[in-house]
Amino acid sequence: MAAREHEGLLGDAVYADLVDRIFRGELRSGMPLSVPALAAQLNVSRSPVRDSVQRLIADGLAVHTPHAGARVATLTEADVVQVMTVREPLDGLAAREAVAHARADDIAELRALLRAQEEGLAEEDPTADARRDLAFHTAIRDLARNRVLSDALHRLDSIAHLHDAGLWSDASGRAAALAEHTAIVDAIERGDVVGAEASARAHVASLLVRMRRRALG
Repeated sequence: MAAREHEGLLGDAVYADLVDRIFRGELRSGMPLSVPALAAQLNVSRSPVRDSVQRLIADGLAVHTPHAGARVATLTEADVVQVMTVREPLDGLAAREAVAHARADDIAELRALLRAQEEGLAEEDPTADARRDLAFHTAIRDLARNRVLSDALHRLDSIAHLHDAGLWSDASGRAAALAEHTAIVDAIERGDVVGAEASARAHVASLLVRMRRRALG
């Protein structure tokens, strides 16, 4: 049992490391994900790397091409527009459903995530900000208690970050995201299902606007 738990923890650590490398741009879109090479770089066996690459494929961060192996996924502007268009109503649904299940300790956890995001405004670490954003949205989805919805949104959110993790290097965008997250939590805390859904949908729509403006320079 201990050995299995160790393998699981190692696999999670390898997966997290690869995600961070993708978000930082060290593993860029289209780059091959060679299991032997990555295992050597990380100084681990091939098994956790192989499993982690499969998780990346399942999350939409990587793709497998026959006879070529796995590569970091490549998204166009049109791709990310489609992703965000689907995310908007689903994120709204997750926030709406979260209202019915949120207890005092759940609200406290969401507030703690907001504080961490606020403290991160003084930093210049886009990868950390991307992870804080994922943690926040994951917490909302967990509160919705709908595994199908949560799994779908996790994949969509990961793909959106793959397209433009650099969005989190913009100070004004990070501050706007915090304000939008706060509006969602405020609505959940006061039991406002309509407000929670509207705030979540507005947040995703605003993210897409910021992505497009950043692309235009």
